Amino acid sequence: MTGSVEQGTSQTHGRTHILHFLVRLPGAPHQVWPRLTTPDGLAAWFTAADVLQPRLGGTVTLRDLGTGRVTAWDVDRVAEYTVENGGRIRFHLERDGESASALRFTHEFKGEADSEQGWRTRFERLIDISAP
Repeated sequence: MTGSVEQGTSQTHGRTHILHFLVRLPGAPHQVWPRLTTPDGLAAWFTAADVLQPRLGGTVTLRDLGTGRVTAWDVDRVAEYTVENGGRIRFHLERDGESASALRFTHEFKGEADSEQGWRTRFERLIDISAP
C-alpha cells in the first residue's frame, strides 16, 4: 500500500483555527506509533522533541512550538500534545486493512501557525519514512 494525504479541512472560529487531515500510511499501527510518539520518530518528519514523557500529563517540548503537556495518551491509538506556541496537536491512529494505518490528525491553534500546505508536506515525509 502506498500512503496518501486524503483529506484536509480548515475551520476558523474567532481567533481559533482547526486543521483536520486523514492520512493513510503504510504499516500497521504498532509500526507507525513510534513515529508519532518518540523523539526520534517525530524528528524524522515533524520537529525535534527535546523532551517527551510518554504518558498522560507528561511534559513535552517540541523545538519549533514550545513546551506543554501530553493531554491525551492511549497507547497505539491516541497521542495529543498541547504546547504553548503550537496549540493542540492530536494524532488518532486506526488500523486500515491488514497492514496499513489511518491517521486522523487535528491541529487547533490561535493566531498564526502552520498552514495546511505545511502539514501536507510533513505528512508526505511521514508517508515516505513509513513505506516498507
